[in-house]
Amino acid sequence: MVCVAKQKGAMRLASLDISAQSHRLREGQGVTEARAICPDLDIIPSDDAADLAFLNALADWADRYTPLIGIDAPFGKPQGLFLDITGCAHLFGGEAEMLKDIISRFDKMGIYAQGSIAPTPGLAWGLARQYEYYDHITENAIMNWDNLDARFRQFPMAALRLPLDMLLALDRVGLKKVKDIISAPRKPLMRRFGPLLLKRLDQALGREEEPVSPRLPVSDLSVERRLAEPIGRQEDIETCIEQLSNSLRVDLEKRGQAGQEFMLLLFRMDGIVRRIMIGLSAPSRDAKRIRALFSQKLAAIYDETDAGAGFETIRLCVIQAVDKSDVQESFVNGSNVQTNMHQLADQITARLGKDSVVKPVFHQSFIPERAASFAPIIEHKEHHEAILQNNHDERPIRLFSNPEPVTAIAEVPEGPPIRFKWRRSQYQVARAEGPERIGAEWWIDGESAQTRDYYRVEDKSGRRFWIFRQGLYERETHLSDGLLPKWFMHGLFA
Repeated sequence: MVCVAKQKGAMRLASLDISAQSHRLREGQGVTEARAICPDLDIIPSDDAADLAFLNALADWADRYTPLIGIDAPFGKPQGLFLDITGCAHLFGGEAEMLKDIISRFDKMGIYAQGSIAPTPGLAWGLARQYEYYDHITENAIMNWDNLDARFRQFPMAALRLPLDMLLALDRVGLKKVKDIISAPRKPLMRRFGPLLLKRLDQALGREEEPVSPRLPVSDLSVERRLAEPIGRQEDIETCIEQLSNSLRVDLEKRGQAGQEFMLLLFRMDGIVRRIMIGLSAPSRDAKRIRALFSQKLAAIYDETDAGAGFETIRLCVIQAVDKSDVQESFVNGSNVQTNMHQLADQITARLGKDSVVKPVFHQSFIPERAASFAPIIEHKEHHEAILQNNHDERPIRLFSNPEPVTAIAEVPEGPPIRFKWRRSQYQVARAEGPERIGAEWWIDGESAQTRDYYRVEDKSGRRFWIFRQGLYERETHLSDGLLPKWFMHGLFA
């Protein structure tokens, strides 16, 4: 079986199974030529998007071994997985037992996988693909610095993750194996083949660092439980969550922190992984509170039929933690209203989503409608105090998000209004305070943006308004051109 895709104006082999490789077919070969060599070739169209989705699902499954998992796509084409197992192998009985467990689990899922463990990603990449370079399939291998030199020298050039055109160029001049270049002068190689050849060589040998870029953010703290018997009932899952939360609480207390966001990972027997996130309006390390929030979330989205054959591993991660000092609660009245409000907000958010409970936040802006907005209460980002806010400036209790136009008349051009019409109603001004002048943010609205003069006005019935005139006479508008300043209603006082 081969996958084909259009390359350089023709249909060519994009990937091959082991049987196709044993017939001397190769990647990049034309379909017509491949059929002539192997008439019973099974050809299917290549689908990189489906390959990537499949690899992401496998990466979720492999998260049980390490959270540092990257997608291997050296030429933009997804090919495999990189797992950084530093400090993880001893949890599985050592590197050999860990690799054996990974490959055997893939085999039980009906997936043929070839794997290896090496000191660098480059070496592991080449070692895991031995079957592509030799006539026989070798055992899954482990390479270390002690046995590196002799084995690495026998690797073919393809083991260095080089593009096909470079491999063909190297082959034409007789450079077929790593040993042909590992001790060769570097400058001639650089001039003829470019920097990528030596970069890949240095990465494989550890001379140039090549960290594995994780596909998902890595949590600072996590705890997991591997169950002797798989579970699927919601009550059992919640019990495990509380036990894991108690384990996390100890580490959070040592750090003087509390959790702001948590993620629950449920590893199913068939390899499918469920991820559930919760956020807290006030950071906490209380196990019962964390369990209650996940209970709300599970009640909204969980169906026990989704458990399949059951979950074999459960992991709880702290995605975001903040510093929190322990504060003695008051003994007066025996309740904390603020804490209760946070718990209520968290429960509503867990059941209805983070946009269901919002809070006002401030931003750095001179323009009032930009100086504040609403954000989900569980998002604790730093917001600057509004520039306009100070002890002397009154602001209306109700601020319109979009100022509404009014028709106003003033005794003098740059004075306060004496009467105005708003929403089809006439108002007679009894008293006014102002102006408070706010300059335009020309770096956002452009140099043609106009200045605002704000007035606090009260009509004869005692209703108070926040109204502004946009544009300065002579400087920003001209009577001769018929361009007069415009009036707007921006808010209402209590």
